[in-house]
Amino acid sequence: MDDVVADLDKSVTEAGLPAKASVIVRAGALDLASGTGSFRVRELMDRIAATMGVYVRADVNLTDIEASCSDGTYRVTEVVDLPTVGVNTERIWLMEHFTDWLSVSLGRRGTYHRAADASQNFIARLTNEKKSSIAPIPDIIGDADRGDASAPAAEGCNPAQPGQSVRTVRPAPVTVRQIHERLDAIEYRHHLYSLALQVLAAAVSCASFTFLLGGGPIDMAAAFIGAGCGQFVRSRLNGRHMNQFFVTALAVVIAAFVSIGSLRLLGMFYPAALAHDTAYIGAILFVVPGFPLITGGLDIAKLDISSGVQRAVYFLAIITAATLAAWAVADVVHLTPGGFAEFSMNPWLRLILRFITAFGGVWGFSVLFNSPQRMACVAAVIGALADTFRLEIIDYWHTPIEAAAFLGALAAGLLASAWRIAVRHGLIEPQYGFPRITLTVPSIVIMVPGLYMYQAVYYLGQLNSGAALNWIFRAVLVVVCLPIGLALARILTDRSWRYDV
Repeated sequence: MDDVVADLDKSVTEAGLPAKASVIVRAGALDLASGTGSFRVRELMDRIAATMGVYVRADVNLTDIEASCSDGTYRVTEVVDLPTVGVNTERIWLMEHFTDWLSVSLGRRGTYHRAADASQNFIARLTNEKKSSIAPIPDIIGDADRGDASAPAAEGCNPAQPGQSVRTVRPAPVTVRQIHERLDAIEYRHHLYSLALQVLAAAVSCASFTFLLGGGPIDMAAAFIGAGCGQFVRSRLNGRHMNQFFVTALAVVIAAFVSIGSLRLLGMFYPAALAHDTAYIGAILFVVPGFPLITGGLDIAKLDISSGVQRAVYFLAIITAATLAAWAVADVVHLTPGGFAEFSMNPWLRLILRFITAFGGVWGFSVLFNSPQRMACVAAVIGALADTFRLEIIDYWHTPIEAAAFLGALAAGLLASAWRIAVRHGLIEPQYGFPRITLTVPSIVIMVPGLYMYQAVYYLGQLNSGAALNWIFRAVLVVVCLPIGLALARILTDRSWRYDV
């Protein structure tokens, strides 16, 4: 630590290896804490290290990083442990901009964005919401020398128009302190949404999820109320840093009881509401950990087996806690969920409603993942198109559900890749250049077979092993097909995924 503090005001290119390693590892830890895949964390660390003339070899797991940095003469090893697992898609986006800002500030080309001024101005305008003990910063991070928030972060950088390649002329030296200032602004940035909006997002996503599973207006209303109450409890307890598995189980219990209670209350005035005994399943789907599931599958596709397995185990642990809690509620109130009742609807009306509810479901999950509204809306459009396509080919082409999940994920991946490519070629403004993972994961979370998983655990609790195995196999096949579809989309559109080099 003393070596880092001694070099805080030196140019990062002239600082010692410990100071450079502190930047590399801290950036990797922030990216990992945002919930992104380990392969992306390693890629980001490699790019930051290369700009400073350092080689880094990192082992990245679900909650820890062990990185060895070398400058050809010395070697420094750092280990970072994260206290918990979370998702913050805004931070994933900010870390891409930070990496490009650092590259351009050191006289190199940006990697994630082609526009020279995109990341420079973006990072320069970040506000400081909490000051760290390492590099206290002003309220507005501005120019490296003048503190001007509207100026480029490094003097000598020639701002280019959107879509132009990066070109720099004698950039001013960036100090280690200034780099940590930017990381401080990213790390201590407050959550974008209030508790009320998070509750609304969970309620909207679960009500939409319920319709896509075949539920009607009564089921959607019960899921809306139950999910909102469950998310309220989950947000409050997560804010107190309580155990995730306990919080998940408690939130599911509350969501299920509130959903069932609302139906019983409605049944006093409308007896037909009592027949909707599956609505409470839709109310608990806000706890589905889609990010670890998808990023784990993508890690395995990139041969990062250990991280992929850890994420898959974490996904299974959360799902087990949630489904066991839901089964306990069903056992207490003597419910036997038999699925949602079928009802007839005009095919064109169903198509439109599927698109609308898929949009709402993806938007809700994006808000829960802390996506900015522009990012959430782009993801929602992609998810609405992909999920509507998936459901339509099931209905009209009689496509197996597993194959439809694969095709839906593939469609979402291709749409997200097309969006990113359009941004890189200047067809879309640079501020819409969101990371693909922040668009694809929310768009296919609504395809995760939460209903199948619950049915499997329910029948296990009833000691009906035959039915339980049937639902387990269905769920596993769909879960496996989702990341495979996304991985194939990346292989088709990304050269770095096509070759193991």
